[in-house]
Amino acid sequence: MTATTAANDKAATGGHPQRWLILGVICLAQLTVLLDNTVLSVAIPSLTSELHATTSDIQWMINAYSLVQSGLLLTAGNAADRYGRKKLLAVGLALFGLGSLAAGLADSTTQLIAARAGMGVGGALLMTTTLAVVMQIFDDSERVKAIALWSTVASLGFAGGPLIGGVILNHFWWGMIFLINIPVAVVALVAVLKLVPESKNPQGERPDLLGALLSTIGMTAVVYAIISGPEHGWVSAQVLVPAAIGVLALGAFALWELHTPFPMLDMHFFRNQKFIGAIGGSILVVFGMGGSLFLLTQHLQFVLGYEPLEAGLRMAPLALTIVGLNLTGIGPKIVMKLGTPPTVVLGMTLVAAGLTSISLLGGGTDGSYAGMLLGLVLMGGGIAVSSPAMANAIMSSIPPEKAGVGAGINGTLAEFGNGLGVAVLGAVLNARFAALVAVTATSLPAALAAAGNEAERQEISDAFASGLQTSQLVGAIAVFAGGLVAAALLRRAERTEARAARERAEDMGAAA
Repeated sequence: MTATTAANDKAATGGHPQRWLILGVICLAQLTVLLDNTVLSVAIPSLTSELHATTSDIQWMINAYSLVQSGLLLTAGNAADRYGRKKLLAVGLALFGLGSLAAGLADSTTQLIAARAGMGVGGALLMTTTLAVVMQIFDDSERVKAIALWSTVASLGFAGGPLIGGVILNHFWWGMIFLINIPVAVVALVAVLKLVPESKNPQGERPDLLGALLSTIGMTAVVYAIISGPEHGWVSAQVLVPAAIGVLALGAFALWELHTPFPMLDMHFFRNQKFIGAIGGSILVVFGMGGSLFLLTQHLQFVLGYEPLEAGLRMAPLALTIVGLNLTGIGPKIVMKLGTPPTVVLGMTLVAAGLTSISLLGGGTDGSYAGMLLGLVLMGGGIAVSSPAMANAIMSSIPPEKAGVGAGINGTLAEFGNGLGVAVLGAVLNARFAALVAVTATSLPAALAAAGNEAERQEISDAFASGLQTSQLVGAIAVFAGGLVAAALLRRAERTEARAARERAEDMGAAA
């Protein structure tokens, strides 16, 4: 019996004996990767002044990381299933550490964007293997709880980035938000090599490199068009050309996946309404959270004048709510008691309500922190109950031998949703800001510096705050409407599965 087979047998008969310790190790690795989705947000003022970064530069520093990850996650999942999840996890940690070193030492916006893209390669390998390992080492009786804890760390990574970044920036220069990853990556690498069992599917499919290339080109081009829209005009060649390239590349990706014998994404999964509902909800939850954090950190620092640490502390209730609900078991209990569709409706309604509260009660130059606090707590509650439900729905709709692919899909949705949230809500902000004030500056600090007097500076601040409020409301509407659609699809899929089970039981009874 091979080590892989033995590990799989353990998982099937009660779980790996060191499963909870292993879960802690892989969550540590995952937390480091996910923190880097949002940790950069509190460094925006520092990057704007020290590297002379424009708003578009900042968006690309954030999106380069998430887009490279989302483009490679599916291929990384296929490779992990075939060649071994432990091997890919170790390689991912090493690459992520090297990318962090390059980012921390960058001295230009171009270098930092390139380093962030390199970090995304290592992050892709990490993200696919962590959830796949969870699926392998836990049996059915503990898997929902394990996924809830895994999802808590995932959400904490997104939500805790501003706080961690604020603490670091209060004592060091911006490069330390990347260099701090290196010792964590080293510790996690040693622990992975010692503790995590190897597992793979010997009949796994070979990596789909053309599919990875097409998906990365398509998503990058579409988001580039969204970012460029407010600056160049939505019907300009600078926007329409990349948008067309993106649509064509994604269309070619879908056609290629339907005809290649080794697709990285089996397009037949999209016939499953449970799968479609879960991925739609997952994208929109992260869309709302990622876009909101991008906007909120700028509101706290640019409009209200908080230092990075002060801004991070004021955003901490989002992360604390997520952790509190899931570590106490409340999140998983809600899923098991209500079922997946009602839980998705409840969670995404809370997220939308949180975004609305931040916009209407905590927005503007005179908004109260109480309104912002209420919004952060509501968002945290919504994410805590909906994210584990949707992750479990995605993984349970995919064959167990394709756990790496399933984890890749789940990770792709999170990364793409985050990048899309930053791009779309950032575009709404820029469009609203440009419509209210006539400025040629490419960032708020530059616009304020170019203002002739205090009245102009106040007008510019008010316009920026108005743009932030509009963007949050757009995010709230998208999350709420998407939650209703996702829950309806999940409900219909459950009824279809129940009907099929009854028919099988009746057929077996008749045959007996």
